[in-house]
Amino acid sequence: MIRHCVFLRFRDDVSSLNRQSIYRDLQTLCAKLPGALTITSGANFSPEEGMDKGFSEGFILDFADAAVRDAYLVHAEHQEIAGRIVASAAGGTDGVFVFDMEV
Repeated sequence: MIRHCVFLRFRDDVSSLNRQSIYRDLQTLCAKLPGALTITSGANFSPEEGMDKGFSEGFILDFADAAVRDAYLVHAEHQEIAGRIVASAAGGTDGVFVFDMEV
């Protein structure tokens, strides 16, 4: 299984509604993809001050395997959502941190 973790620093002017729209669209996409197992999104609430490096929100997707994750990455709907994420992130791609692990 592949756990795809994405941590975000949204710009201050990006509304909660826009953020929720991104998460909702990701959930809709993942519901369509065979092998996309779960998606969870939310705010960071760690008590470890400063360790988040400003990444205040994020989402985690579990995929059955790397092939499913790779199909998700090139999917047209993912590309559109990813573009919205980068456009909403502080500093563009600097405001997005992606970490995949095999579990």
